[in-house]
Amino acid sequence: MAIGDVFAVDGCPDLHYVDTGMYDTPEYGAVYILNADEPALIDTGIGTRYENILDALAEVGIARDELAYILPTHVHLDHAGGAGYLADACPNATVMTHDIGVPHLVDPERLVAGTKAAVESQWEFYAEPKPVPEERIEGVSDGDAIDCGNHILDVHHAPGHAPHQVMFHDRTNDALFTADAAGIWVPEIETIRQTSPPSNFDLEACLDDIETIRDISPDVLCFGHFGPREYDDALMDEYARVLEEWVDDIEEQRAELDDDEAVIEHFVERSEMADTWSERKASAEERLNVRGVLAYLDQR
Repeated sequence: MAIGDVFAVDGCPDLHYVDTGMYDTPEYGAVYILNADEPALIDTGIGTRYENILDALAEVGIARDELAYILPTHVHLDHAGGAGYLADACPNATVMTHDIGVPHLVDPERLVAGTKAAVESQWEFYAEPKPVPEERIEGVSDGDAIDCGNHILDVHHAPGHAPHQVMFHDRTNDALFTADAAGIWVPEIETIRQTSPPSNFDLEACLDDIETIRDISPDVLCFGHFGPREYDDALMDEYARVLEEWVDDIEEQRAELDDDEAVIEHFVERSEMADTWSERKASAEERLNVRGVLAYLDQR
């Protein structure tokens, strides 16, 4: 498996995914291609290497002018950073994301400022987002359905990770595009990891999102990070436990160290992901996620 490679989702012959090479890290960022009557991209990557997504469309057999929908699950730039570039390359596609996120893709100035503050040195991996023309974007909300002809995508609000996050459920394939609501699946080591970035992480809402996933109970979970896997309740149990223990551990360290920078460094030094993601990416991921929990604790 290499950056730019395209793979079929097992059991879903019209569904594929491409490794976007996010943060120069294989098996970290995925974009999904639904080869429906009205074809759709779910998520857009970080903006860099968006040409790989266009190449993947061609490999699957979808011409650029045939693409009907570009569907960022939320407007964090690792999921929506390529939206403007892909909309420009695919002139008949409508961008659809949660109502809250629409203004941020039309005018990404505030989104960029917030992202730079959150990701710090990782910003070098991002492309400056291209605005999506206002006439090319529509908002969606919980309960909506996107008609792709022979597929219907149901929209489920999942605000725990971010208030503008939705999941899309493909009824025909019984596949759920989880955004970050189900955490980060690391296929190399078959582990599920927390994602708790600032500024909107909310533990209780994340646990509610897990219950939404249980209620849907799809055949397949399609993780933005990274790739598809079969659904089972035990995985949702595991992710709930991971989140709760993660927050408890950070709260305990904050009480012990009484210095948020020391808390961050404590978890950075103990990251177990360096061999999988690289030391730089693993450290940045820990720093980002600890800061998100600290902000959540301040507001609790």
